[in-house]
Amino acid sequence: MSYDHVDVPADGERVTYDADADELDVPDNPIVPILYGDGIGVDVAPAAKQVLQAAAEATGRHVEWMRVYAGETAREMYDENLPAETVEAIREFRVALKGPLTTPVGAGFRSLNVALRQKLDLYANVRPTYYLEGVPSPVKAPEQMDMVTFRENTEDVYAGIEWEAGTPEVEQVRTFLEEEMGAAGIHEGPVGIGIKPITEFNTKRLVREAIDYALANDRDSVTLVHKGNIMKYTEGQFRDWGYEVAEEEYGEEVITEDTLWEERDGEQPEDALVVNDRIADNMLQQLLTRTEDYDVLAMPNLNGDYLSDAAGAQIGGLGIAPGANFGEGRVLAEPVHGSAPKYAGQDKVNPAAMILSGRLLFEYLGWEDAASLIGEAVEQTIASKYVTYDLHRQIEGGEKASTSEFAQRVAATIDELA
Repeated sequence: MSYDHVDVPADGERVTYDADADELDVPDNPIVPILYGDGIGVDVAPAAKQVLQAAAEATGRHVEWMRVYAGETAREMYDENLPAETVEAIREFRVALKGPLTTPVGAGFRSLNVALRQKLDLYANVRPTYYLEGVPSPVKAPEQMDMVTFRENTEDVYAGIEWEAGTPEVEQVRTFLEEEMGAAGIHEGPVGIGIKPITEFNTKRLVREAIDYALANDRDSVTLVHKGNIMKYTEGQFRDWGYEVAEEEYGEEVITEDTLWEERDGEQPEDALVVNDRIADNMLQQLLTRTEDYDVLAMPNLNGDYLSDAAGAQIGGLGIAPGANFGEGRVLAEPVHGSAPKYAGQDKVNPAAMILSGRLLFEYLGWEDAASLIGEAVEQTIASKYVTYDLHRQIEGGEKASTSEFAQRVAATIDELA
């Protein structure tokens, strides 16, 4: 495909995907779209590129970066927030790295992050949350946190099916709900109405991803997190469909918590994964009080947004929290944090989350050796107390580094480790 404002590198090759085998074909010089994003994206994206390239080259590879645009830069170039060719470029080249994009509150355009996930069917938002030595944390034992959240990415209240108060459309929906469906409890006066779809298809493919990940990575449990005691036909159904996957598709590899206690007196066999469920508000508490009891969490969209941020707080905040969105033979890696526009262009913010998101991208490519170098180098740099301002103000005797200086130190550490 030809592009108007995207320069495709002449020397790189595309990552391709064999759907029948469910396998990527990854060249040693892949073309990887990179979307800097808004705000501090102009700082953290170049920093991440430097570190990722260092890790690639240390393991005999080379990334051909291809700049694509959304948000503020796209408005300047295309006069729109999410150009079709940005979506098509990520679709064509299959793997991409993305910085934060700003979403207005209450008015303006819809979330570009959500739009990208929906247009590319990136149905699983995956956020591993683990402690890095040397990072200040508000909890006593942050090293106990080692969870991976699987958040359904395309539906729930984030589907964008809603109507604004005061419009004819919302009154039409109100009338239908009250008169045709017998709904009660909508107060008179202005009202905004949203629809919360939870489907069997999207639930089951997300839960499969979570279970497959847990089995492949020798995890002990997958927890379905829901509010099914209140939202019985949406989040309650998520829970039930999740258990159907566990009980009907995995044989003796997977057992439920009920089976664990009814047939095994709570003794988990070494060769079996346990699937259980927890109410979402209770789970927020247990993140703190029983951190070590949980491995992999699978949940609807909104719960996943809340839970993953709460987990990130325990390991020192979102400045070091990576994430990635996965679809069929496709990944869009992105940090958990927002765009923080007041710090844009100041070369001061922490790029670790963007770097570690790139690490997830490398893992997806099968570059485990390069990914391991990235993780070790980031942790060593932070443990040496060479940190950006956000961590420096909490560390006694540390040395404050700019965004670019931190990236340079991590890249140099990669070269030393290699």
